[in-house]
Amino acid sequence: MKTSKNSSDALAREVMERLDVLAGISESPDNLTRRYLTAEHASANAQVCEWMQKAGMTARVDAVGNVIGRYEGMRPGAPALILGSHLDTVIDAGRYDGMLGVVLPISCIAELNAVGERLPFAIEVIGFGDEEGVRFQSTYLGSSPVAGTFRKELLERKDRDGLSLGDALTAFGLDPDKIDSAARRQTDVLGYVEIHIEQGPVLERQDCAVGIVTAISGATRLEIMLNGEAGHAGTVPMTERRDALMAAAEIILGVEEICRSRDGLVGTVGQLDVSPGAVNVIPGAVRLSVDLRAAEDDTRQQALDKVNELVSSIGEKRKVESIVTKTHAVASVPCAPGLITGLSSAASICGHAAPKLSSGAGHDAAAMSALTDVGMLFVRCKGGISHNAGESIEMSDVAVAAEVLCKFLKTFDETGKTCHDK
Repeated sequence: MKTSKNSSDALAREVMERLDVLAGISESPDNLTRRYLTAEHASANAQVCEWMQKAGMTARVDAVGNVIGRYEGMRPGAPALILGSHLDTVIDAGRYDGMLGVVLPISCIAELNAVGERLPFAIEVIGFGDEEGVRFQSTYLGSSPVAGTFRKELLERKDRDGLSLGDALTAFGLDPDKIDSAARRQTDVLGYVEIHIEQGPVLERQDCAVGIVTAISGATRLEIMLNGEAGHAGTVPMTERRDALMAAAEIILGVEEICRSRDGLVGTVGQLDVSPGAVNVIPGAVRLSVDLRAAEDDTRQQALDKVNELVSSIGEKRKVESIVTKTHAVASVPCAPGLITGLSSAASICGHAAPKLSSGAGHDAAAMSALTDVGMLFVRCKGGISHNAGESIEMSDVAVAAEVLCKFLKTFDETGKTCHDK
């Protein structure tokens, strides 16, 4: 499969046009919103199935609503290298997060099919039905069943209209009792590679179209309750106050200081609830969230220890009771060295710089790591903006990503390493 600049440019044009088509499949006429197991999800699946079949793939929808296309290798039934990402969106989304990683591989496979070329392995493309977790407030509902890690108690999880996940699957034409059939056997899978917009500013700052992901950051989320004492804003002396909001302010600045002290560590306070919330009342109680992320789990754990110490010391100093609850914790996911090498070599062969970087966001690759080796190729996005309509990528960068992916497929072997240039 020789991928010239002209063919990669044409491929990129097709990808961008198809992403525009998917962006038109939305629950709202005013913005892009496509949730799991909705009529719009079904329409997106049907459209992607059509593109898969046009590319020479067989296409089907599995037991949890993922759309799966397969391009056979030289030997029918051979183990497959899986490519993919998700087709669901957040509310008022951009048109590239997730969808790029489904559409671009299909067009690359079409290039193979156009010249009748088969590889020593099969290629599958999966459009996962749910990664964002918007409808049922649980992420990876598409990829975790494929990886064999789906928790069946989630079938009772309800959406905002009171419909359970199990009932939604039934309404979609699927059988909740057959979810286990979506799980893949490790012996049938060679690896998983995801193409995704960076959702950050690193590649743009380095003026690079693509980058190679080394790890998906682990994350810890905390809920911190601070209980002081409400009082009259005009009569309680400053030295006598047990102001929960002032304690929270110190904690917020402390979290920032902790996370600025170490490269690759980020911390965010995204929620702050103040009670009683009156202009003339000293805040008696505050609830705040903390989100800590790092590519290395030891780094994240050290930051977590420091945050716990910070909360305790500030609470004691200000005579404010503090209660810290861990609400979420997930380990970091390192990308497989062989896939990192393969993607890096493919970029080098194609003449493109591809710096290595970690991902601070979660991806289906994190769930798929329970099944197989994972790798990721990031594509530059304007301003690092994501999860809103301002998401933007350049067609020329998509062409680079297409060229690199096509070369990666051509040089991939079953060890995940790159062979000689072909």
